[in-house]
Amino acid sequence: MGKVIAIANQKGGVGKTTTSINLSASLAEKGKKVLVIDTDPQGNTTSGFGIDKNDLDTTIYDLMLGESSIQDCILKEVVKNVDILPSNVNLAATEIELIGVDKKEYILKNEVDWVRDKYDFIIIDCPPSLNSLTINALTTADTVLVPIQCEYYALEGLSQLIHTVNLVKERLNPALDMEGVVFTMYDSRTNLSMQVVENVKSHLNQTVYETMIPRNIRLAEAPSYGMPIHIYDPKSAGAEAYMKLADEVIKHNKQM
Repeated sequence: MGKVIAIANQKGGVGKTTTSINLSASLAEKGKKVLVIDTDPQGNTTSGFGIDKNDLDTTIYDLMLGESSIQDCILKEVVKNVDILPSNVNLAATEIELIGVDKKEYILKNEVDWVRDKYDFIIIDCPPSLNSLTINALTTADTVLVPIQCEYYALEGLSQLIHTVNLVKERLNPALDMEGVVFTMYDSRTNLSMQVVENVKSHLNQTVYETMIPRNIRLAEAPSYGMPIHIYDPKSAGAEAYMKLADEVIKHNKQM
């Protein structure tokens, strides 16, 4: 059974998509079979793997509306060991189109159940808001990984996300747990980054991953070339950090 990890934080610009792309690719580089699910209508995870999101016959949108099965929508081997369930702007309409649909919170889960056994990890990139797509992701997931940017407002919105995770756990998915927190855009030269890390560790009763993802120009450039960082620049600090994070995730999930 594949482990399903939702990467979520309703705050935008914290490194959700960067983490979805590069954690998935790093897990795959370590021999794990990975499915990436893009539930964000912006489709940045899709394009980050070099896929033209505007030239797709079937996407997660068709799956959500019941017009295609998950097998029809998955793109195989976008990089070695990585399959993707892609997204594009059409997905933005699902909120309205699913009004009145019975058990709409379980649409994604019911489809993912068909393919779970084929993967070691399933990584879901969530949109930066708490809508029905995020709820579908949390209902499907085993755990939630929260990227937090090392900045002054890091904790803002986090309590809301944890509250939402607890509500989903209580009402829709009793098995849901917090995977933990990963710090992104870390700059060891600034006191602020170090203060944010200490602040979160002291206020948060959650697993905090030791690996911190640094601010890294190569990491920022990679998506515009449609490549995960370990392909674009395998020797960069960003590539090394995501490889370490992948090791931690694998180790953490062996212990569970």
